[in-house]
Amino acid sequence: MARKKANYPLIEGLEITALAAEGKAMGRYNDMVVFVPMTVPGDVVDVQVRVKRRRFMEGVAVRFVHRSPLRVEPFCEHFGVCGGCKWQNLPYDEQLRQKRGQVIDQLTRIGRVELPEVASTLPSEKTTFYRNKLEFTFAARRWMTASEIAGGEPITDPHALGFHIPGMFDKILDIRKCWLQPTPSNEIRLSIKEFCVANGYEFYDQRAHTGLMRNVIIRTSTTGDVMVIVVFAHDDRPRIDALMSHIAFAFPSITSLMYVVNTKLNDTIGDRELVVFWGTDHIFEQMEDLRFKIGGKSFYQTNSEQAYNLYKVVREFADLRPDDIVYDLYTGTGTIANFVARQCARVIGIEYVPEAIEDARENSLRNGITNTAFFAGDMKDVLSDEFVAAHGRPDVVILDPPRAGIHEDVARVILRAAPQRIIYVSCNPASQARDLALFDPYYLIDRVQPVDMFPHTHHVENVVRLVKR
Repeated sequence: MARKKANYPLIEGLEITALAAEGKAMGRYNDMVVFVPMTVPGDVVDVQVRVKRRRFMEGVAVRFVHRSPLRVEPFCEHFGVCGGCKWQNLPYDEQLRQKRGQVIDQLTRIGRVELPEVASTLPSEKTTFYRNKLEFTFAARRWMTASEIAGGEPITDPHALGFHIPGMFDKILDIRKCWLQPTPSNEIRLSIKEFCVANGYEFYDQRAHTGLMRNVIIRTSTTGDVMVIVVFAHDDRPRIDALMSHIAFAFPSITSLMYVVNTKLNDTIGDRELVVFWGTDHIFEQMEDLRFKIGGKSFYQTNSEQAYNLYKVVREFADLRPDDIVYDLYTGTGTIANFVARQCARVIGIEYVPEAIEDARENSLRNGITNTAFFAGDMKDVLSDEFVAAHGRPDVVILDPPRAGIHEDVARVILRAAPQRIIYVSCNPASQARDLALFDPYYLIDRVQPVDMFPHTHHVENVVRLVKR
């Protein structure tokens, strides 16, 4: 028997009062929270409820009764569909204010830690075309927008090369212009799609796992370097060579042109071989007088210019002395480690990805830095009491973990090592708050600096300094 469709209510005249998690906004109706995406505080909307739970509802705005004076016009044609840049409808100064509020709320509510005065969010000089890396996905059948469906026009091009629709692994929105990455990102993506369509290349089907074309990864840098990685589903050498030759001919300024054959059912390529088709297997980024090598699998902060400002905050908070030993945990390609190395005696970097550690070592060598040492492995396995005994007790620990935060075993080793200062950099204040609670009995938070790495999104980077009580 078919499941009866729920009869969800239409809420008329709901006032949006605050921003909520994941870029949503919220209001209250009959003592229940109602989440409504693509609205801002001050909007009054009619909401069609789509999800109803015991304590909250979610819906979509079907009519604007009153538009908030805070609201600004989004600049991207894909706003509201692709799932990115959800705060384009908010003025930038309001975005910064909301991000500071988000940090304060999560550190106090989740971590229950005492905070000093939290600094204003450090703004990004660029609010468009600021990302240095994007990944695009092919799809045999593109996502149709509501306006396209309503228009009833015939579909002339069913293919997509773009971004996943939020919460749908197999639904891809074709992107015409993305405002996130500078030239030549849009031009490269559009040229690849045009070539593949014209020459009958089969786009990947995420459900059937058929088709040749899977992903395109584009990296750019402030030095002008460009890296392109094309991911194929199987080793069709004639077609691979034809497409890669087209890219090389159409964009001769590309520094690093590589491809990957990924026959797995998931899109991760960390365990796949990168094949250099043209140029080098890396690009470079510049920060002060340092040059950093970035490989195809290397992590690097995705807003290069704002990363420099972030690292200056870390260096200031670290307050390094010439005889200090620094542990840079989750070091990536060693950018922070090398950035602070000249202010201290020694830096020990640990990172999970072996290729990133090789880049970190080469970055030290390339920049004439001789007081760093880098180790690859799972943090909770590498960082042990024996490791600390062998390499020296740290005076300063710098943490820059993934979104999930740190393992409790890592926190325990740090506490036993008892550094004077801990600098915790996080892209997820919620997990940061949980981890800060582990340190709270022994360390006091005396500096907090939110940094906006991702304008027009709800994401915020946060730097916290802890000092021994």
